[in-house]
This record gives sequence, structure tokens and C-alpha cells, in this order.
Amino acid sequence: MWHRTRRDVRPAISMTGTTLNSAIEEYLSSIEAGNYRTNAGSALTQWAQWLARERTVTLLEDVEVIDCRRYARHLKRQVREDELKSSTAHTYYAYVRAFLGFCEADELLSKNPAAVSRAQAELPENTADANRQFWTRRDRKAILAFMDKRVERVLEGDDSDGVSRERAYRDRALVRLLALSGVRGAEVFRAPADDKRPGIAWRDVDIEGGSLRVFGKSREYEYAQLPRKAAEALERYHRVFDPPTPRFPVFPTDHAPSKYRAVREGLAGEYTESRIETILNENDIDDVVREYEIVIPAISTRGARNLMKRLCGEAGLDIDGEYLKPHGARRGLGHQLYSEGHAELAQSALRHASIATTHESYSNIRASETAERVDDVLDDS
Repeated sequence: MWHRTRRDVRPAISMTGTTLNSAIEEYLSSIEAGNYRTNAGSALTQWAQWLARERTVTLLEDVEVIDCRRYARHLKRQVREDELKSSTAHTYYAYVRAFLGFCEADELLSKNPAAVSRAQAELPENTADANRQFWTRRDRKAILAFMDKRVERVLEGDDSDGVSRERAYRDRALVRLLALSGVRGAEVFRAPADDKRPGIAWRDVDIEGGSLRVFGKSREYEYAQLPRKAAEALERYHRVFDPPTPRFPVFPTDHAPSKYRAVREGLAGEYTESRIETILNENDIDDVVREYEIVIPAISTRGARNLMKRLCGEAGLDIDGEYLKPHGARRGLGHQLYSEGHAELAQSALRHASIATTHESYSNIRASETAERVDDVLDDS
């Protein structure tokens, strides 16, 4: 344990004696994104416990740069001992930095001690970017071709896969949307911990206009581009599925208990409990949903990942022992556009706030191109 030496005089702040735990609670209550709130809460609780145990700090005003520097070093040690991934260590520290930045903005601290360079210098090297998965052009073509053949088999009456016509069209539309539009999984599928991310509904889809209304990473509604092949797959799926209402999710859940719960809640204001149970007992759940225009939940982000895992297994695609993950489709699209010299198009397709973000995301491509140009110059000299 390190022994502390503290200055007797501290800069004035608007509040004194604020405990870390109460400040963390205030910060978490200000966060709208449910997933982020849950993950940040867990990380910040562990950080507060570490501060109390190792640095004898329990008050917000007592957190100093040296505490953040020691915490960064603690995370680096955990990475070295294979207790954490480097990307996770950086994520944990980012939660702390964001929390203390909030406290600074709320005038509970005079400055953010976690944002000081000498504190962050102790963080481990982040090697995550080099290992991030993205769909290569070949992988994209392979999964799209498989989805087309899957639909063709169903139309020919081949039921060996045990896949219905509606399911085949739905899955193809889902894969094409991921592969070609650049959307994030949490923008089109349901994020259970975030009430503002219920998944896209049919009213969010503009097939003729080639756009898709999504709740973006910015926590604001945005319009994602919808290329022709993705729009065609959605249009054909819509024709086969014929959703009962525009409010119905584009990719509804297959989870039966969720459907029954939605029906019971949806009919509660019009029918007695016994009448609702009679309706459910005498009819197929999907028929009830359609007849009474019940809006059931969308497939979750986890459900979408599990679906992609199954589809890759059926297609015989092995991506370094894994599968084509939903977010890898977005990276793959950006990678191809950027590598082919369309940086501005990549920015627009991925809805990056600035071209600088796009350049940073694909800095490996820029480095490779620079190397080739340097080689050309040296070869000519």
C-alpha cells in the first residue's frame, strides 16, 4: 500500500465532503443509455472500492492525479497478468475519466485528474484495434450468396433446412442490411438495457427513398443509407411477411414468452384476464399477434449475434474460429470504401461526424498506402 502525503490547501470547489459513491450515483442518474449506465456503474464501483482499499480515498475532492496514475498502473498490471484485456483496461479507465469530467463540469472538482497526461501515460498499450474483426469482401460475398441460395431452396419447396419462407426472407434482409448499410447492431436490434433502442420498426424504413431512420450513437435520430440490394431484400421480405401495422418491428423476436407477454399487456385494457387467456388458448400466438395488431419486441442484439453464428455455421464460414459479427459488417464496408479511395463516401455511409474520425478509423490503410509510395520513391532513387 502506498502512503499518502496531501497538501493542506486545496482549490475551492462548490461542494465539500461529497462521497465518491454519492457522486457516482448522481453521474449514473444523468446517463440515458441503459447499457452504458450498467457497464459504467460496475466499473466505477470497482474503482471506488480500489481507491478506498489501496489509496484510502472515499471523498470525491480527495481524488488526485497520482490516484489516477496509480489506478492506470494497476490496470496495466492486470493486463500483464492476463486478468484483463488491454482494450478492457482502457475502457475501465475511460469510464473513470468520463465520470470525473462530469464532476468537473458540475463544479464538484476544479479539474479532471484522470485526463492529465502523466496519469494516462501509465495505461497499458491498447492492442485491440489490430484485432478487430471486419467482414472482408470475400466473406461478405460468401454470406450474401448463401442467403440467396437459402431463399431459392425454400421457393423450390426444399424444406431440408427446416426454414419457413418468411424466415428465409427475414434472415436474408437482416444480413443484407448489416452487410451493405453500415448500421450498428444496437441501431436496428433491441438493446434490452436501453429503453430508447427497441429496434427499428417498418415505419422507419423508406424503401423508395433508400434510407433508414435509426437512433444513432449520438443519442439522436439519424438517417442511415439503404443501398438498392438491401432495400430490395427488405421490400420482398415486407411483401411476404405483410406486417400487421407500421409500428411492428422489422426483425421481431422468436421468443414465445415475450410474444405472450406482449399480447397480455396489449389486450389488458380491452378484455378481461380470463378472456385474454381464452383467446391465447384457442389460437396460435402468431395469429393472435396479427389479428389484434400487437407490437411484439424486436430481436435483441444478443439474439442477432446468435443468429449470425448459426448462419455462418450453416454456410460453412469459419472466420478464424469465430463467425461474422454484426459490427464487423460496418467495419468491413468502411474498410472497402476507404481502401478504394472513397474516404468521404465512407464517412457519409458510416455517419462519422467528421472526416478526421474516418481517417483515424482506417489509419492502417493510410499507413500501408504511405509505405507503398515511399517504396516507389526509394526504388526510383
